[in-house]
Amino acid sequence: MTLMTKFLGAAAATALSAGAALAEPALIFDLGGKFDKSFNEAAFAGAQRWAEETGETFREIELQSEAQREQALRRFAEAGSNPIVMTGFAFGDALGQVAQDYPETDFVIIDMVVEQPNVRSVVFNEHEGSYLVGMLAAQASKTGTVSFIGGMDIPLIRKFACGYAQGAKAVNADINVVANMTGTTPAAWNDPVKGSELTKAQISQGSDVVFAAAGGTGVGVLQTAADESILSIGVDSNQNYLHPGKVLTSMLKRVDNAVYEAFTDGPGMEKGFNVMGIANGGVGYAIDENNADLVSADMQAMVDDAAAKITSGELMVHDYMSDDSCPALTF
Repeated sequence: MTLMTKFLGAAAATALSAGAALAEPALIFDLGGKFDKSFNEAAFAGAQRWAEETGETFREIELQSEAQREQALRRFAEAGSNPIVMTGFAFGDALGQVAQDYPETDFVIIDMVVEQPNVRSVVFNEHEGSYLVGMLAAQASKTGTVSFIGGMDIPLIRKFACGYAQGAKAVNADINVVANMTGTTPAAWNDPVKGSELTKAQISQGSDVVFAAAGGTGVGVLQTAADESILSIGVDSNQNYLHPGKVLTSMLKRVDNAVYEAFTDGPGMEKGFNVMGIANGGVGYAIDENNADLVSADMQAMVDDAAAKITSGELMVHDYMSDDSCPALTF
């Protein structure tokens, strides 16, 4: 019997014997685990914040394989958890089936749209945040070459890469942007060794700033960048602290806010399509004591001006997922 089976079985038994706990929310992490220092960990931080503020508890599970997605959703629904929040586009197919079978349960999926009346779909304007950190990368680069390492080669990650390249070229039209993906399977999210290898290859091509949007793989990217004395850019969570003075910034994707709001709204929440971008604090970039010396006032002013123009609609950042094109970058 797997740990997951034991946990979910216990959750179901507890729900049957304790009616008061039936509305306890649940959080299902994508592959890579809740301590990936990136996407999943941001989700965990949002759930923790809710628990600390309310004194309530939530259920959680870390998947070990693709096959467990539907099982986890059904077991938590059977156990009475509400709402059930899941992190990652890969839950889309399973949720499309499960949501119909539990119409009284509210589900929240992050990074995918599932059109069911009891589902809140939360997506992010990652291209906008990536544009901002691309501007910082171009301003910080001394070689005229910056780079990007993605996790699994999917449209969502190309969306990051394209926004990054567009931001870099807005600062320096002649800058060279090198981009690589880690792989084409879910294993690409948790391969720090491959991330390190790709970083070294990009350094050999002249890159002195690398942006990783690769989940746990990014830990290897940031480590190698620090070891090789180039700058890196973190993603999703604020990763500046991992290598103080060597991480230029982190592209913040406020998955924590999405989870926190879902838990706070609780059963009966507003469902439908929810977009989080610069205008509503969904994406941005991180400045703290760990990178303050790397980002000058002039650099920050340029980026903040761009953010204001994106918010007002004066500046439009190309969205790869709108037409599968990337004018600023060739893959």
